[in-house]
Amino acid sequence: MANQNRKSFFRSALDAMIEARSRQVAGYVNGTLLMLDDETLKANGYDRETLKRRPHFTSPF
Repeated sequence: MANQNRKSFFRSALDAMIEARSRQVAGYVNGTLLMLDDETLKANGYDRETLKRRPHFTSPF
């Protein structure tokens, strides 16, 4: 009898792909936020030092 709580191979692969893409998107968002000035960041509830500690990438476009 198969364990009903186990994820299938395809579901595990999809979950891993979604997680990887989510990390990639978060990095691009952080990189974009770091391009803003300190006043704008503060007005929207962000701190430059906190953003610098997170992974960040810049968009090639």
